Amino acid sequence: MLINVLKFGGTSVANLKRIENVVRIVEKKIKENSSKIILVVSAMSGVTNELIKEFKKISKDISDPEYDVIVSTGEQSSSALISLLLNKKKIESRSLLGWQIPIMTDGNHSKARIIKINSKVLKDHLEKYRVLVIAGFQGISEKNRITTLGRGGSDTTAVAISYALGLNTCEIFTDVEGIFTSDPRIVKDANKIDSITYDEILELASLGSKVLHPRSVELAMKYGIKIHVRSSFDKKLGTMVVREENKIEKEVVTGITSSENEAKITLKGIPDKPGIAAKIFSTLASNNINVDMIVQNITDDGKFASLTFTVPVEDERKSLKELRSSEIKFKKIHSNSSICKISIVGVGMKSNVGVAQKMFETLAKKNINIQVISTSEIKISVLIDLPKKKIALNALHRAYGLGK
Repeated sequence: MLINVLKFGGTSVANLKRIENVVRIVEKKIKENSSKIILVVSAMSGVTNELIKEFKKISKDISDPEYDVIVSTGEQSSSALISLLLNKKKIESRSLLGWQIPIMTDGNHSKARIIKINSKVLKDHLEKYRVLVIAGFQGISEKNRITTLGRGGSDTTAVAISYALGLNTCEIFTDVEGIFTSDPRIVKDANKIDSITYDEILELASLGSKVLHPRSVELAMKYGIKIHVRSSFDKKLGTMVVREENKIEKEVVTGITSSENEAKITLKGIPDKPGIAAKIFSTLASNNINVDMIVQNITDDGKFASLTFTVPVEDERKSLKELRSSEIKFKKIHSNSSICKISIVGVGMKSNVGVAQKMFETLAKKNINIQVISTSEIKISVLIDLPKKKIALNALHRAYGLGK
C-alpha cells in the first residue's frame, strides 16, 4: 500500500476556499500515484489564539488539563470540515482525533511528548478509506486525558505518523514557498533555501523560525525522515530537509532568525559558592521550565555573583515565583521581556573563521548593544533590545551576503 503523509497548517485551512484548495491537492496526489493519503491538519488560522484568549479569561495556568481540552477543539473542527468536503467529492474519507488512534503521550499538559502511535488502527482504516484526516497537535495520556503537543505540534504529529507507518518522507504544506534565509516579512530580499540540513533547520526552528516545529525536526533527524516544506498555493518545489552529507554546497551562514518568545531573568548578589547554579537551575527544571542562554559575572572581591539567563516568556512569571519562594539566597531579582534573540545558523561555520567577529561588528555599526551571547558549532545567538530587531536582521542579512 502506497501512503503519502501531508500536513497542512492553519493558513492553508483558514477558510472554506482554502480547504477546497487542500482537497484539490489531495485529488492531484491520488491521480499521480494512486496512493492512500493521510492528512494531518492544524486548526483554522486564528482559532487556537481565540481559544487560548477565552481560557486565559479564567486561568493563566496552561498546565491545567482543561487547557488541552479547550485548545484541541480547533483541529477537531478543521479535520471534520475537510473530511466532509472530501466525501462530498466522492473521495472516501473520515476524520480521526488523537485519542481515537490513539496517539499516546506523556501527561505534560500543553507540551506533551508522543510515546506511541497505534499504526495498526491507521492501516486498518486505510483499508476502508482513501483519505484519513487526522487532527494534529493532540494526543491522549495514560490517565485518559486529552493532551496537546505545544504550538506548532501538528508538524510533530505528521512526522511521528510517517515514522509509525515506516515511511521515509513527509510533506509539510504552509503559506510560504519553503524555508527562507530570514523572515521575508521583515527582510524583503530574503531568499528561498533549496536544501537545508537537519542540524541547521533544528537550530533555526529552536531559535524562532516558525516554519517547522523543533520536535518534528528532532524526530525526522533521529529516524531519517525527509521533510519537504512547500506552499499550498503554488506548484513550485519547496525546501528539502536533508542530512549534512547530502548537501552539496555548505554556506557559511544559511539563515538568520529571531525570537521574541524570551524573557531575561537576572539574579544579583548570589553567594559565589559551588552548587549555587545547580540549585537555581534544579528549581526551574523541577517546574518544567526550560533555560536557554546563560551568563555569569563575579564581583571584584570574588564573594558574590550575578546570573542572567533566558526562559520562554510564558514561564517568566512562574520562574520569578519559584525562585522567590525557594531557599536560594540572592539580593535582587528582576526580569525583562522587551528583548529579542537574533541568531545566525550555518554548517559552514565549522570550517570558517571570523563569523562571530562579523556579527558583532555589524551590530556595533548599527549601535545595537549585545546583552547575552551563546554559541554552538553551527550557530551564534545574541540577545538585544526588541525595538532593534528589524535593523539587526536586515544588517546581518546583508553582511553575510544572503540577499537576492
